[in-house]
Amino acid sequence: MRRRGLDFRRPVKRRFPNVVWYTACGILVFVLIVVLCREGQIESTPSISTKPDRRDRIMEGLVTDEMLSSNSVTRQITDQISLAKAFVVIAKESKNLQFAWELSAQIRNSQALLSNAATRRTPLTVGESETAIRDMALLLYQAQQLHYDSATLLMRLRAQIQTLDEQTSSANEKSVKYGQIAAEEVPKSLYCLGVRLTTEWFGNPNLQKQLRERKQMDAKLKDNSLYHFCIFSDNILASSVVVNSTALSSKNPDKIVFHLVTDEINYAAMKAWFTLNSFRGVTVEVQKFEDFKWLNASYVPVLKQLQDSETQSYYFSGHNDDGRTPIKFRNPKYLSMLNHLRFYIPEVYPALNKVVFLDDDIVVRKDLSGLFSIKLNGNVNGAVETCMETFHRYHKYLNYSHPLIRTHFDPDACGWAFGMNVFDLVEWRKRDVTGIYHYWQERNVDRTLWKLGTLPPGLLTFYGLTEALDPSWHVLGLGYTTVDPQLIEKGAVLHFNGNSKPWLKIGMEKYKPLWEKYVDYSHPLLQQCNFH
Repeated sequence: MRRRGLDFRRPVKRRFPNVVWYTACGILVFVLIVVLCREGQIESTPSISTKPDRRDRIMEGLVTDEMLSSNSVTRQITDQISLAKAFVVIAKESKNLQFAWELSAQIRNSQALLSNAATRRTPLTVGESETAIRDMALLLYQAQQLHYDSATLLMRLRAQIQTLDEQTSSANEKSVKYGQIAAEEVPKSLYCLGVRLTTEWFGNPNLQKQLRERKQMDAKLKDNSLYHFCIFSDNILASSVVVNSTALSSKNPDKIVFHLVTDEINYAAMKAWFTLNSFRGVTVEVQKFEDFKWLNASYVPVLKQLQDSETQSYYFSGHNDDGRTPIKFRNPKYLSMLNHLRFYIPEVYPALNKVVFLDDDIVVRKDLSGLFSIKLNGNVNGAVETCMETFHRYHKYLNYSHPLIRTHFDPDACGWAFGMNVFDLVEWRKRDVTGIYHYWQERNVDRTLWKLGTLPPGLLTFYGLTEALDPSWHVLGLGYTTVDPQLIEKGAVLHFNGNSKPWLKIGMEKYKPLWEKYVDYSHPLLQQCNFH
């Protein structure tokens, strides 16, 4: 029984050694795992750094130590190919097409050798490359004998650059010339409108009767309590847009009087148009400058200059200065009395005290009655200054090498814009501003003081007599450049100055709607003349 008891207790005695055994085994397994992980990391590290990826294998095939060596045949062939490619260009420029073909063929042979060596990943040997190097060397020597060296290449490149500059200059000159011609062109639709209106005027007695009835309002033409505007133009539709936009923007259109002066050719058409159409009660007077008896050569320097044969040759033939003067300076429109009539406003309207002058390429977007209450502080001309950039200062418009200009005018004086000007005619007459204009015109008979248009003589005539207006009254540039949309939004008068007039095909498309808004394309005459 005791022996049995001993056998029965044996497992109890062995329990502790089993626990120790299991613990030891666990520790051993853990140590083994840690060792194996470290060995794996050690083995994996060199495998990442030594195993080349695809890019490394490609670079290994293309750029080798042998290729970088200055003594290697691979380097020699590469240099030969680079030089040969430059000579191919020169050979083609020299019309030596056979030699250019031979060089190109040898370049392909040399490139094939380099490609084969890169593919097999072994350097080129002297033996296999000797023939290619020799053949290429002979061709390069021949090129040097033909003076296909770097100096020749530079000379040819300079000559080519000079030729391109000349071609560019010629293209720019033609572009300016054609742009000027396009700007001066009278569109067929405008010509058609003028013809139809002239026919209507002489063929419709009712129009002339209506005009006679309107003349009962002649008292308005001299009433200084009203708002008087003047336009000098031969463009019927453009003048209509100015009148219409002013009327639509005005708070009191019945107080507005437009004085429109045109030429003999467009006189009947202008009268017909402004008799046929009503502009919210705006009064419109149409005159022709040929009726002004005081406008003659003995009084007006421009008309006197027109009688001079040299002046006529300068503006109308263009052959007396070997083309040194740009075409825009030789435009005959600068001799047009409609252009210079702005310097005779007191003579044109002797009963008026204040007038707002408007060009025919503007659109009115705000009520302009406020212009008539602006104080000019003893000055004659109220205008928006344009000297935000140096281009619009006096020295850009006038010849400061001439002593008359240099001694009388500050070259950095601020320029201003024609196109929307408030003129105090009382001060004008008092200071004899027209006489000042005559003085400078007579001294510029040889065109040494200025060349372009009416703005330079205007800058001289109204020097020290101009009051700066708020820029929002007159926004310029819609006929030649991009204008800040915020300026357009605030602008009372938008000026399409420049060649790209809105009624021309070359007009700037993004600004045309600002002008076309005031054209009634449903008008029968406009439809008949294909306005759209």
